[in-house]
Amino acid sequence: MKIKNIVSLSLICFTFGNLSAQNPWPKTTETAKPWTRWWWMGNGVDEKGLDKQLTTLHKAGFGGVEIVPIYGAKGFEKQYINYLSPEWMKMLQFTTNKAKSLQMGVDMAVGTGWPIGGPQVKEEDAATKIIVQTYTVSSGEKFSDKIVLKDEKQKNLQTIKLDIVTAYNEKNEAVVLTDKVTNDGFLNWKPGSGKWTIYAVFAGKTLQKVKRAAPGGEGYTLDHFSPDAMKDYLKTFDKAFGNSNYGIRSFFNDSYEVYNADWTPDFKNEFKKRRGYDLSPYIKYLVSNEENEITGRVKSDYRETLSELILHNFTEDFTRWAHSKNSKNTNQAHGSPGNLLDLYAAVDIPESETFGSTVFEIPGLRRDSADVQKSDIPDINMLKFASSAANITGKKLISNETFTWLTEHFKTSWSQAKPEVEQVFLSGINHVFYHGTTYTPADVPFPGWLFYASVNFVPENSLWPHLKALNSYVERTQSVLQSGKSDNEVLIYWPVYDQWANPKGKDVAFKVHNIEKWLQPTPFYSDLVKLGKMGYSLDMVSDKMIGEAKSENHKIQVSNGGSAYQVLIIPELTYLPETTLNNILKLAQNGASIIFQNGPKDIPGNFEIEKRRTRLQSLWAQIQFQNQNKNLKTATFGKGKIVLSSDVEKGLEYLKIEREKLTDTGLKFIRRDFDGGKYYYLVNHTSKEINQFIPLNYIGKQTTIMNPGNGDFGVAQTQNNSVRIQLKSGESLILKNSQNLDPSVSNWKYVEKKGSPVILDKAWQLSFKEGGPELPKSRNLMKLEPWTNFSEDPATQSFSGTGVYTTTFNLKKKNADDYLLKFDKLYESAKVMVNGQEAGIVWSIPFEINIGKYVKKGKNTVQIEVCNLMANRIRDMDQKKIQWRNYHEINFVNINYKPFDASNWKVQPSGLDGEIQLILIQYSK
Repeated sequence: MKIKNIVSLSLICFTFGNLSAQNPWPKTTETAKPWTRWWWMGNGVDEKGLDKQLTTLHKAGFGGVEIVPIYGAKGFEKQYINYLSPEWMKMLQFTTNKAKSLQMGVDMAVGTGWPIGGPQVKEEDAATKIIVQTYTVSSGEKFSDKIVLKDEKQKNLQTIKLDIVTAYNEKNEAVVLTDKVTNDGFLNWKPGSGKWTIYAVFAGKTLQKVKRAAPGGEGYTLDHFSPDAMKDYLKTFDKAFGNSNYGIRSFFNDSYEVYNADWTPDFKNEFKKRRGYDLSPYIKYLVSNEENEITGRVKSDYRETLSELILHNFTEDFTRWAHSKNSKNTNQAHGSPGNLLDLYAAVDIPESETFGSTVFEIPGLRRDSADVQKSDIPDINMLKFASSAANITGKKLISNETFTWLTEHFKTSWSQAKPEVEQVFLSGINHVFYHGTTYTPADVPFPGWLFYASVNFVPENSLWPHLKALNSYVERTQSVLQSGKSDNEVLIYWPVYDQWANPKGKDVAFKVHNIEKWLQPTPFYSDLVKLGKMGYSLDMVSDKMIGEAKSENHKIQVSNGGSAYQVLIIPELTYLPETTLNNILKLAQNGASIIFQNGPKDIPGNFEIEKRRTRLQSLWAQIQFQNQNKNLKTATFGKGKIVLSSDVEKGLEYLKIEREKLTDTGLKFIRRDFDGGKYYYLVNHTSKEINQFIPLNYIGKQTTIMNPGNGDFGVAQTQNNSVRIQLKSGESLILKNSQNLDPSVSNWKYVEKKGSPVILDKAWQLSFKEGGPELPKSRNLMKLEPWTNFSEDPATQSFSGTGVYTTTFNLKKKNADDYLLKFDKLYESAKVMVNGQEAGIVWSIPFEINIGKYVKKGKNTVQIEVCNLMANRIRDMDQKKIQWRNYHEINFVNINYKPFDASNWKVQPSGLDGEIQLILIQYSK
């Protein structure tokens, strides 16, 4: 067994980040740092406050802000500024100028609150819905009703339009009567024999207004399907911005949360143009929930039309407009009734969203069931819709709204945030936006202005002094994940037509909040989970993308700047358009490898069914399969190969598509390709430590281990295409596998032996540095305890801030390579000072830190500055009925959207507990 890179004698004096070594970390930019959504409450901002908060954010390690104006705080109405007014634009210009001086970026929402809309949205451009009225009439009867809209909520609207009138007899024979209705609602028609039901379809308005709107942003939500609404809407921005973009890097649009919008005034004509037939004779099937074939087919065509309209009339128009301002655009496509992959691909920066808290197996990671969302658990495969679209089309940045409702207010620690953001990174996202930060004027007392669905990344947060540690971790990780390009080998088709063919409902909204209905029950999702656990890296692909793809050198590529893939998987499905099958076969003809889990059963839609079905069958018959073994058929097709097997693993093995076997250990990973090598980002979310050689599909000539937690790096031990790693539960690292050797980089320090731990059991002094409402009394401790244990001092129960634990220990001789300071229980994070020097911040599991370079022979002083949660101070304020939440609109709610009240909370433990150990470390020689 040959082992490369045996540790040399120079290791003894090596220190991580050696200035003489070439630093392997990519050059960082403001984009690599985390950004934060920045709520301007009531637009009540001024230059002094903007300057102060931007400077504070910069010092904490943020790279940029995303301005989203929302409702304001009561009592501050005189400070409100109307959105896009000259005064507001002046504040925007000041913001971007100040940010530029700090080397920060600024994005902004194209609207206030959400979803997109505002005062410029006139009635004709407002979100539109179908309103259906039915009438019955029999042969020989005179139809005396007037076909006019009876909805009282709509009666004062000027744009109500009767779109379709169709009558059906008992045999479901249809007669279109639209042109038989007079302007005043009289029907000029006599029914034939039998009983008839008349369906009258009106284009009405949802009447939905912008939620959480800021001053100057109130108004109707937009009709996303209209060819004119978005263009009309953006004219207000053209007027405000003129020929400048005011320093905005990217214009942002929040998630589609438009309710009951399922129509647009010109929908009937658009449907006929796009689907090839008139919807009018089939309108009964669209508005009913009959579970029959024709209903599913009509609804599939309807939903496909909605998808195309939101893509072409909203998303692409949005992108063109942003480019006209020499800016980019960012869009959250989820929640919409469109094909998410195509919508994400149509913008510069696709953005996904995590909402709620994930269950991790990491020992010691707090997750109190009372403090998390019951229904929403983030799913890595939902996030992959955005990253797939970006990877396929060659977009460099994929963003994510991160930490929305991670826990109950004031109870989120940075240790809880770390695995959550790691899951985001593992999905392929590389540009996170925290959710978020609220602008607060300098004269507003604790806790400042706060938003109701946020982890509070605000300077008033008692954990703020240690936030730089989390942000530095994110920055180092994203600097790697933004380098090169994604290196996924598998494409998997999203069978959206199986979703669209559901005979129930009308529009199908692909929401983050209901994946248990539309994503998780599908065979497609089962494949995503199985392939991920097996170690395959994949992206999802749409019908449109397959149509744009080419096959060269046995690789599939959709865009010249996008990733190239080794195989395309068509999961188990019912409906596949004949055009998509034809495009798949073209790829195979030119050398691509394709896996079908089953033969397509039918074509979707209601146009020329038999003709298109025959075409589908004819195309499938062109594939001459040969039996290989049970459940595996193969065919050579042109220059490519086609495999048919319900077992996708068998198909991949047959095609010799290699998986990364490192996932057999439980490790998670993502891989990036750069010029001259590959990066692996590895995360241990298992409950155990992993200390072994792990296999990699790519090693290169030199593997450098890089620790995103502290920036350390060194050359790894490798053997037989494996690399040695040591990862405790909750830890992560990056492997840089390069074809180039760099002899200046010293070897990585592997822990070979640990000495018996020394317990720091001398007396401790506890004092308090900063926080409120008042500092507790200092005290001497015979053993470590949280300061909340000392209830005889009422200030310990209400205090949120920084407590300082100080002790000493004697080191008879300094004969270890390093010394590890290990915490038993930490509430919540700590800055460690050893002999007056800062050793670092302990903020994530495992709670430990190397302090070898700071200890000395003889007496050593350790000072541990612990920050606790905001919860106890908020609890105290609510018990004393001190008013701090006083906002317009929703005011302030808890995680279950009930009025917030912390007065009955238990006191959250704060400080240190248990033992602190000093462990002697010997590294490999």
